[in-house]
Amino acid sequence: MTLKPVLSLGLAAALLLSTTASAADYLIAPVRPNKLVVVDAAAMAVDKVIEMEEAGPAPFVPVVDAAGRYAYVNINQTESIAKVDLLSGETVARRDLSDAQTQVKTLFGLDLAPDGSLLAVYESPTALHLTHYEVLPTRISLLDPNTLETVRSFEVPRQITVIMFSADGSKIYGLGRAMHVFDVATGTQIDEMPTQAWQTERYYPSDILDAWSQFETSGMLVTPFYTARSDMSLDAPETYRTGILTMDRASGEMTMRDVRALDVFYFSMAASPDHTRAYGAYNVLESFDLVSGTPIKRVELPHSYYSVNVAPDGKTVWLGGALADLAAYDAETLEKKGQVDMPGGASMSLGSIRMFQRSD
Repeated sequence: MTLKPVLSLGLAAALLLSTTASAADYLIAPVRPNKLVVVDAAAMAVDKVIEMEEAGPAPFVPVVDAAGRYAYVNINQTESIAKVDLLSGETVARRDLSDAQTQVKTLFGLDLAPDGSLLAVYESPTALHLTHYEVLPTRISLLDPNTLETVRSFEVPRQITVIMFSADGSKIYGLGRAMHVFDVATGTQIDEMPTQAWQTERYYPSDILDAWSQFETSGMLVTPFYTARSDMSLDAPETYRTGILTMDRASGEMTMRDVRALDVFYFSMAASPDHTRAYGAYNVLESFDLVSGTPIKRVELPHSYYSVNVAPDGKTVWLGGALADLAAYDAETLEKKGQVDMPGGASMSLGSIRMFQRSD
């Protein structure tokens, strides 16, 4: 009789573990000219190929909801937003942002609120007059995720690339010549943290090129930046520096730090879910200790990769973008674990590879 409660607790724990373990990891990769490729991460195999109409030259930024059911992606030369059912493969909603009077580009700015209530889109509109073009103020539009209709818009600075909601959904961070912070409810800019003007008393203005959204498993936007020491000779190789910028969507804390001499470039970076490491990729893959701000290990890659992401358990680093394969590397050793080729050898170009989980 005394064993019954123990057995009941054990059964309950087993059921809980079974429920938790049922959430499977997937990747979504946008490929030229009009496809989203869903990949089963554990099987390292293509799960589904989804085609969209009038999507070329390529989809760029897919954003997947918390349930892993729907993806939102900018298509049609970044002038349209599509909502795609990842199970059926159907496009269930589409919004063409441009019309006969105004051309609207979204470029790389797209994110979904953590509670799924709003889709934020960074828009660069241009009025099309008969004799000339008129550049209009850039803005962030908040769309209804179900209908893709605009709920409201507010003007924001130019040259923002990546946008990210805060963890509580009350703010939007926009990475540009500074890290701009906007209040979602009012549309007002409530803060601005220096990026290009970081520590100019010791460094020349920092250079950042970030066009990849890959912060969903860590909750941290990470990007490399490049600069030079203004207090050292420009003839010395050590003068030129690589840095890492991190923006924590939960705490709102942004950090920029000098991590090594500049000897190679990284196109993008991503953080581990526990925020202890960052991984940078382009022609090499390198790991960095985010606690000490020091490099850990570097390996050569067989070709260029633009986008890097980290699995939810922190054990695998995924590389994509540029050409036509997703590559998996061990997060600790940086040894290659596997590869998934895109159907037909289709290029991912500048597309962001995203990770999501779904209970199958």
